[in-house]
Amino acid sequence: MTATVIITDEGFGKDDWTGDYATPDAARPADPAGTALDLPPDTRLEALPDWALGAGLIRIRFPSFSDGRGFTLARQLRLAGYRGRLRAFGHLLPDQYAMARRAGFDEVEIDRTLADRLTEEQWRARANWRAHDHQARLRRFA
Repeated sequence: MTATVIITDEGFGKDDWTGDYATPDAARPADPAGTALDLPPDTRLEALPDWALGAGLIRIRFPSFSDGRGFTLARQLRLAGYRGRLRAFGHLLPDQYAMARRAGFDEVEIDRTLADRLTEEQWRARANWRAHDHQARLRRFA
């Protein structure tokens, strides 16, 4: 298994999740709060298992840099009431970090190879994600 890097507003870190991982078609876990639910980006809310909103972590896969469906799914989960950790996982760029945070993600997980190419400084430059949206830019001119 390839080592991964967790990215938060503070920069690079290690994965501290110690619970189990499950897919939507898995049997209901004994402890949903101790289970991470892995979702593909094309998941529909109505297709989620009944325990999904109680999962301790939901990890949404981004199969490519250009696939933005995970942002929509994250927003839908937050609007549906999910309050746990929400993680974007896969192929993301530093420029997408602000969008990920605004969509409801708490963190991003990328593999070590990608982290070696896209430095921590590039990600941290986007850590003030509230300032990097069009509304914030417009307010400066008002």
